[in-house]
This record gives sequence, structure tokens and C-alpha cells, in this order.
Amino acid sequence: MAKFFTYIILTVDNMLYCGYTDDIEKRFEKHKSGTAAKFTRAHKPLKIVYTKQFETKSEAMKEEYRIKHLTRKQKEELIFINNGSL
Repeated sequence: MAKFFTYIILTVDNMLYCGYTDDIEKRFEKHKSGTAAKFTRAHKPLKIVYTKQFETKSEAMKEEYRIKHLTRKQKEELIFINNGSL
């Protein structure tokens, strides 16, 4: 059964980037190499600070959409609740 993920990356300049993928490690490597997204070419990725797994791509995309509409403070609270820190 396929698994999909929504994730948030913290960048070296303290920005947050949200996306979805079916392979977290491979996608993060693409972000680090500058080949995944225009945003992460300009804001170098530091680490993944949030992940959530879903059974379908549609669910992961819906969660990405929801997160992208949160305020910075709400995103930080989501990260803290799931990881205990930012």
C-alpha cells in the first residue's frame, strides 16, 4: 500500500516550507541539492521538523493545503505539538 507524507522543512534563514511526497528522504535530498522547489533554492533547507503520513496522495495534498494557510505561529504550534520543539 502506498504511503504519502506531508512535511515541513526549516530553512537556514528560519523560514518554513511545506510540501508532500511519497519518499521523505529522497525529497529532502532534492531540496538540499536545489532541484526540488524554487523556494528551497533561495532558502537552503536545514532539517525536516514535521511529518505526517497518509494512505493517499489526495489526503497528503489536502493537509499540505491546510498547513500552507496557517499562520507562522500556528505552524510552530503544530510542529511543537508533534515534536516537542522547533
